[in-house]
Amino acid sequence: MTLARLAELHGVATEYEPSEGVVVRVPDATVVAVLRALDVDASTPDAVAAALAAAQRGAGERLLPATLVLWRGAPVPAAFAELPPGTELRLTAEDGAPLDWDPDGPDEPPLGVHRIDAHAPDGRRSHGTLVVAPERLPQPPERVHGLLVQLYSVLSARSWGMGDLGDLQELAAWAGRTHGAGFVQVNPLHATVPGAPVDPSPYRPSSRRFPDPVHLRIEEIPEFAYVGPEYRAELDAVLQEAAELRERVLNKGALIDRDAVWAAKRRALELVATVPLGPGRRADYCDFLAEHGRALEDHATYCALAERHGHHWRDWPAELRDPRSAGAVVRADDELPALVDFHCRLAWLTDRQLAAASTAAREAGMSVGVVHDLAVGVHPDGSDAWAQQDAFAAAMSVGAPPDAFNARGQDWGLPPWRPDALAASGHAPYRGLLRGMLRHAGALRIDHVMGLFRLWWVPEGLEPTEGTYVRYDAEAMLALLVLEAHRAGAVVVGEDLGTVEPGVREALERRGVLGTSVLWFERDWAGDGRPLAPERWRSGCVATATTHDLPSTAARLTGEHVVLRHRLGLLAGDLGRERAADRAEVAEWLRYLDRLDLLPEGAGDEEAEVRAVHRFLLRTPARMVGVWLPDAVGDRRPQNLPGTWDQYPNWRLPVADPSGRPMTLEELAASPRLHRLLGLFGGAPGAAGARTAPPGARSD
Repeated sequence: MTLARLAELHGVATEYEPSEGVVVRVPDATVVAVLRALDVDASTPDAVAAALAAAQRGAGERLLPATLVLWRGAPVPAAFAELPPGTELRLTAEDGAPLDWDPDGPDEPPLGVHRIDAHAPDGRRSHGTLVVAPERLPQPPERVHGLLVQLYSVLSARSWGMGDLGDLQELAAWAGRTHGAGFVQVNPLHATVPGAPVDPSPYRPSSRRFPDPVHLRIEEIPEFAYVGPEYRAELDAVLQEAAELRERVLNKGALIDRDAVWAAKRRALELVATVPLGPGRRADYCDFLAEHGRALEDHATYCALAERHGHHWRDWPAELRDPRSAGAVVRADDELPALVDFHCRLAWLTDRQLAAASTAAREAGMSVGVVHDLAVGVHPDGSDAWAQQDAFAAAMSVGAPPDAFNARGQDWGLPPWRPDALAASGHAPYRGLLRGMLRHAGALRIDHVMGLFRLWWVPEGLEPTEGTYVRYDAEAMLALLVLEAHRAGAVVVGEDLGTVEPGVREALERRGVLGTSVLWFERDWAGDGRPLAPERWRSGCVATATTHDLPSTAARLTGEHVVLRHRLGLLAGDLGRERAADRAEVAEWLRYLDRLDLLPEGAGDEEAEVRAVHRFLLRTPARMVGVWLPDAVGDRRPQNLPGTWDQYPNWRLPVADPSGRPMTLEELAASPRLHRLLGLFGGAPGAAGARTAPPGARSD
């Protein structure tokens, strides 16, 4: 019980409930390992007793919690009433100015993240963070529909072998103006870990704080046009290579090759960098450097050092493993400072093209705009893990416990943030991350949003089944999210699929975080288990037919996803039984759609059935309705097939037609099938071609 009490004080679970009425005890070895990652020694009974006494003593001596949350219009936190009589309080605003505020008075402090100092008559002193946040997040101004895309998969006739920010700008402008779309949601555009081969998953990045320059549209960099004649032959050769990369993907059946794309863009960017910046551009770059400060310097330094020493920073020379000492080494080097500046410039160029895409979306009439995606964590060998070592738990990985779909649990290979380190810093790493992500976002999607409350930690060397939950200060995490999104005027969408702890969805809904509702999962689980009536869906969600981790709607309707999983050895049961069960589920949905008069064409026409599914989504009260772009053209292939690595080309497929032939962005925009589907949503008032395909459109 002593170990359990110590674990509880540090937010570490000693048991959990995978389902109602089922309790699983966490192995003591797991609890000891997780506490060790939090710098708590629980290796022996004596160590446990000493650590428990120290924790209880520290809690008793502290006047205020590390972080307090004051929601606008709500009562002040109870911790203020519990202070000893005569305690003096001093509040300092974010900008360093003193704030005159009395917790017992009628006035509220301004919105923000403030420092609060307490001095008790008995001599005890304490300081903490006071987060003053709006009651709720901004909401979509109206019922909106939009597209869900994996940006790399949408190649235009100008792409260099994968979709880029120029394509995003075109896609947003077209979808908004032609189809009245209110948003375009993209995959995480975070920086990837340097070196080849690159991990193609956008959900295991090097840094979530800075974007990946592989998404740059090289020709739209202003300096590109002024590359000197002495470099033109080399630049022309790179452009020819880019055209060949595009041709191989679109017309020769090749997969998207990020390594080859980046190699070509890197050479082009080096040539573009030979062009001096004009005075205005130089001033803009300097402003960017000043705004991002140490965070950008650390990221660029990591990128430069990774080029010389490889990305496994724990194997670097000792003086380079710490960002503080590494800076002095870099400055004394003949070549590294220029390389650091080059990577700073890449971050700036990418940021400015992200801004251009956001502007294009808003100018096209999108009420929400570009929805960016925040991955749940970062690669252990990446930039953020190197630069913020104190914030991450050593020898730990985020994952998921065993469930009905994965009896072995999951280990995602992502180091978790330490909740104690976050609290001690006023959640500074989290705040900085949110501000960076919201710079050019009309909305932010948070992958595995349940991680704001707790995460499943797996100690190094143990199986995912031997992990445990570690709790975070959800009130503080939510308050900071609401505050930063309020400042940015952005909507927030939480990916809350799968097992969700009781009370979490209610807490998120109370603060205005929209959920994610996928048609195939929406059933009356508390009743007869049948498809949930559209009017019973929650309004606070993005309603969609599928996601990047699930089969496309065409594959679901035809049963092709079952055959694919069988071919790859992923089916748990017999193929015949699995296909029969899948056909029964699809048939049940189709009968229901028919009863609702949403399938006037009748069953048997896969394209018509896809439209019926989306008619159903439109009948729900969901605030946002998302159309998975491959669904609009009948693509049968998933972008990612969980449980596979080399067996399936995850994250490397271009959007294709039903036969698997890749389609360019221009062909997508001209597709009659796409226009027929998006026509269900209505178009922009007066927009040419809003409800029908343009003249001469290609048939697919």
